[in-house]
Amino acid sequence: MQINGAEIHYENAGSGPEAIVFAHGLLCNTRLFDPQVQVLKDRYRCIRFDFRGQGKSEITQSGYDADNLTEDAAELIRALGVAPCHFVGLSMGGFVGMRLAARKPELIRSFALMSTSADAEPRGKAILYWVLCFLARWLSMRLTAGPVKRIMFGKKFRTDPARQAEREEWRQILLSNSPIGATRAARAVFARPSIYHEIDKIRVPTLITAGAHDVAIPPDRARRIHERIENSRLAIIADAGHTVTVEEPAAVNSALADFLGGVG
Repeated sequence: MQINGAEIHYENAGSGPEAIVFAHGLLCNTRLFDPQVQVLKDRYRCIRFDFRGQGKSEITQSGYDADNLTEDAAELIRALGVAPCHFVGLSMGGFVGMRLAARKPELIRSFALMSTSADAEPRGKAILYWVLCFLARWLSMRLTAGPVKRIMFGKKFRTDPARQAEREEWRQILLSNSPIGATRAARAVFARPSIYHEIDKIRVPTLITAGAHDVAIPPDRARRIHERIENSRLAIIADAGHTVTVEEPAAVNSALADFLGGVG
């Protein structure tokens, strides 16, 4: 669908009177929510989309800043006629989701935040990520695959022999990113301004989820959001790193289903 100056790839699964819109994290795509869609599609219309520059969406020259990505998501929700929807955002998807819920409340029925932060990127991490972007853009995505996996996934997932096939699948997903699109998206993410001062405007039911061993966005960031959003719910996922939906799908599915079931 042509949205806000970009060709945006989206997918539908399931049906129901209410819709859930899923927004993925940096260097990922719609596959990030496979385990959640599998269990929720019998009760909800599940919509996933790829942010511009990633997955199957268009690699545009510009438009990768958080505010414009928020407008992409808002236009998609309006175009599909699913407002107000339940919105689930992980990491970068959460950066967008917080802006949607705070600034465009008419579009959001409930809000689930995963592995995300309302703050700007810490300077030390931003410098490291800029270096990784440079290597990926001008040399090879393969040079960054190892460091990126250690940032994205917790130790349990990375070392479990039984999950070797999953790790290889995600390695291929990471390597499939366009260096140009991924770098443009990453630069905008790492340069994003804080939205912490705005999130107290969020009034819809909110679930905040974080991996106990997340090194990309530590769980104290989730606690800061929880303290700021009135009547929000916090769930720390044991044994998980940053990519909680993949690493501990059963725990995430349970928390998400329980939360959605309680949204009146």
